[in-house]
Amino acid sequence: MSGVENREVGSDDAGQRLDRWFRKYYPALGHGGLQKLLRKGQVRVDGRRAKANHRLEAGQVVRVPPLAEEAAGKPAPSYTPDSAEAAALRERVIYRDAAVIALDKPAGLAVQGGSGTHKHLDAMLDALTFGAAERPRLVHRLDKDTSGVLVLARSASAARNLSRAFRDGAVRKLYWAAVAGVPKPRAGEIDMPLAKGGGQDREKMRPDAAAEPALTRFATVATSGKAAAWLALRPVTGRTHQLRAHCAAIGHPILGDGKYGGKKAFPQIEGLPGKLLLHAREIALPDPFEGTTLRIAAPPPEHLLQAWAALGFDPGSPRGDPFED
Repeated sequence: MSGVENREVGSDDAGQRLDRWFRKYYPALGHGGLQKLLRKGQVRVDGRRAKANHRLEAGQVVRVPPLAEEAAGKPAPSYTPDSAEAAALRERVIYRDAAVIALDKPAGLAVQGGSGTHKHLDAMLDALTFGAAERPRLVHRLDKDTSGVLVLARSASAARNLSRAFRDGAVRKLYWAAVAGVPKPRAGEIDMPLAKGGGQDREKMRPDAAAEPALTRFATVATSGKAAAWLALRPVTGRTHQLRAHCAAIGHPILGDGKYGGKKAFPQIEGLPGKLLLHAREIALPDPFEGTTLRIAAPPPEHLLQAWAALGFDPGSPRGDPFED
């Protein structure tokens, strides 16, 4: 057994969730094991109890209790992109200033590592310094198979301010999705708390009245008969897999989402690409230092355009944000 370790959070990990910090530095400690330690108060941040979704700040100290040797491992192997991959990543930058970088993340690229995932964006961020002294930092994430706008902070101070904005609900996100069937009513809210399942479903979110709130606004932009609909989605909260779990829970899973939609997410419509049809279209967030609002949009990727053509949707519509007051 190893002894108690008090580990200071480095600037590279500012804004990262506590559970993902453990996944990075103690990859052999499973989700269930960490939750048990958190419930018992054996894991603490600056001497206080913490939850798995606690956002860390540079300079904080995490108390790591004695762990079994097999759980007290080193970080998972890092991934270093070759010159072509680094160049391709830089080409996906859609906004850059002194404090912020925004990427058009491709579907299929994981944001952070995990079990069996060594190629991920977090390991490739050295390619995005653009001559700055500090390495960019993640301040939020997208699912591996979700495309679209992903924001990075270019300094520790920007990361703190942006992480606070995400935490305080000051960031407005707009997603596009194609779902099975047509919701009734065609617009509204999905107010359904979500929690991680247990056992083999621990990576899958499920409705749970006792869990933390989860709220999504939706609006139907267009329909393809009764087979499918194009939804604009605004997550008011930011739970794991929130949009996917909410759409599935109301009986209209996102197309291409086998985890939550099963066979219903793969209708027999000619031309559909078979990929998850969820795209982070736009984000509006406060500038970390200037007090103004940054509004950044990512163009629909090729697989989404292919699906829109198959479903008869016009990707040039809607013009603007359907949730604007």
